[in-house]
Amino acid sequence: MSTDLITVVLVDDHAIVRQGLRALLERERDIEVVGEASDPQSAMRLVQALSPDVAVLDLKLSAGSDAEGLALCSEIVASQPQVAVLILTTFLDDQLILDAISRGAKGYVVKDVDTSSVVNAIRDLKAGGSFFDPRSSTAIVRGLHGTEEPRSHELTGREREVLNLLALGRSNKQIGEELFISAATAKFHVGNIMRKLGSTRRAEAVYAAGKLGLV
Repeated sequence: MSTDLITVVLVDDHAIVRQGLRALLERERDIEVVGEASDPQSAMRLVQALSPDVAVLDLKLSAGSDAEGLALCSEIVASQPQVAVLILTTFLDDQLILDAISRGAKGYVVKDVDTSSVVNAIRDLKAGGSFFDPRSSTAIVRGLHGTEEPRSHELTGREREVLNLLALGRSNKQIGEELFISAATAKFHVGNIMRKLGSTRRAEAVYAAGKLGLV
């Protein structure tokens, strides 16, 4: 198996959705769906057994709670931090998106997006970045204004440029390409931004920046 292959586990309570996603993703030569689950318990067993690069989760996994996926996201991040969590759901709710980020999700995509967005999200998460579709990004910014401030937020002009791209889910490589700097330099700026905003993850930095109205 190629070391460049991106392994994915799909978690959705609807078999037809999982089948459609599998068919979509397996058209990509660099992505392999290694498992499917319909409920949180079987999903955790799969993630622990297979340690995929990306776990794609719906938020609603039964007729009960609308956000069982959030609890599952927390459990995956806590026990398998090397697995990047992508939320793929029908819910476009500001608070749910913020909750997903706070629980460690690195991406949030609404199900009716163009299929290429799902593929791009998986690739970005594998590369260590984050991904939020345009409506989710807007909801993040809208939902964060006016909340508690992080510890420090004095960013340089370049750091603000990097932050804006970070908020769009760009990877270090993509930031470097857009700003005509190296990926290593982009990574350096991202590290400074995270430190100044009191964050340990990229999505948390976007969260903190949004609270200050910086993005």
